[in-house]
Amino acid sequence: MLPDSFKFELVTPERRVVQATVVAAEIPASEGYIGVLPGHAPLLGAMGMGELSYRDAQGTHYAAVFGGYVEVLAGRVIVLAETAERAEEINADRARAARETARKILATPGTPEETAGPAREAIARAEIRLKVAGQASGVSARGAEAVHSA
Repeated sequence: MLPDSFKFELVTPERRVVQATVVAAEIPASEGYIGVLPGHAPLLGAMGMGELSYRDAQGTHYAAVFGGYVEVLAGRVIVLAETAERAEEINADRARAARETARKILATPGTPEETAGPAREAIARAEIRLKVAGQASGVSARGAEAVHSA
């Protein structure tokens, strides 16, 4: 008989972001999302950047994660992220400002690739943060922008 839950940890070099007993997790790996349920086969994989979610007895929770590794073991999942923020920790105004700054850089004619590449990554990171922050408030990232710009 399969277990009905597993231990889940999300950690960064600076801190433990989440430690919970969960019934499911969806993790952004480098080649796409991994869905994990109790009894999942062991694996070790590289992380991408994106929206991580996990479900426990209280509901579904979200975090923005960027880079690192995921390890799935019997009864335990550990996400070792370079950077991670729970939805409620994200400063949406700061993410919008970072995105706008990066967009201005890309809109400048003749922007060199060594500047454009990091600007594109900053936009992607900001979009992920806004999407995840919207999950905490129950508003989509686009909906949050519509409310913010009104």
